Amino acid sequence: MALKLPDELLRFCQMSPERAAWLDRLPDLVEKSMRQWSLSLDRPLDGEEASCSFLSAVRRENGTPAVLKIGMPHMEAEDEIKGLRFWNGVPTVRLLASEDELGAMLLERCSPGTTLRALPEVEQDAIIATLLFRLWRRPAFPFEFRPLSAMIEHWSKKTLAQSQSWPDPELVHEGLRLFQDLARDVSDQVLLATDLHAGNVLRAEREPWLVIDPKPFLGDPAYDATQHLLNCFARLQSDPVGTIQSLSNLLGVDAERVRLWTFTRLAAEPRSDWRNPEKLSLARSILS
Repeated sequence: MALKLPDELLRFCQMSPERAAWLDRLPDLVEKSMRQWSLSLDRPLDGEEASCSFLSAVRRENGTPAVLKIGMPHMEAEDEIKGLRFWNGVPTVRLLASEDELGAMLLERCSPGTTLRALPEVEQDAIIATLLFRLWRRPAFPFEFRPLSAMIEHWSKKTLAQSQSWPDPELVHEGLRLFQDLARDVSDQVLLATDLHAGNVLRAEREPWLVIDPKPFLGDPAYDATQHLLNCFARLQSDPVGTIQSLSNLLGVDAERVRLWTFTRLAAEPRSDWRNPEKLSLARSILS
């Protein structure tokens, strides 16, 4: 089966042998899923921003619209299927079927499916806050989800392996130190989305807005403010204190913890653009 894949997904698949092997298998995985769930291809899928998975609009045998998603090997997204089962459509898209070992999901399709990016950022803030309030639940013990500290440890190892690229080692080391401190010092742990931003919220019929692409970890609610903030980069640059305080107030979380989490992600998160002057300048500004 010939697949048309986004350039960003192809770029991510070049980053490791495991992902390259997944890409080679992907046509067979898609074909197997299509047969198993009796799916037919539908119109091109608009709205969703795929960089770490294969996505296609499909129809089930009874004509119901759906989305076929097959996830690329990705540490952060390993528990996506488990998380969708836990949230059970509140306020995420519904998981209609899954093949866990293949990372294959049949998902509810959002209509019209436009992203929250269509609204001004200040309006996005209130919607993101409402969705996070509904996502932040405490799973029953024993917990089936990984702690946020596991993702922080994974990131820290990758960042340390990139040390030759650091333009400001002192800044990165401070970010790494705070990563560990913030991940350990948590009194109130809930199930986080960790990747909730306006591009991962779609206009729908069942509810006004539904969350897609959650990457669940148990941890500090203040962390979950950072992904939206970092996707509002220009506003964060122009007024870091006010922007962080405003979103923190909406979420009812400690603005100081949000500030520190935002700094750590700018200063010490593994990435390919270590010498981005805007990120360095903003990290220094938030830390001061």
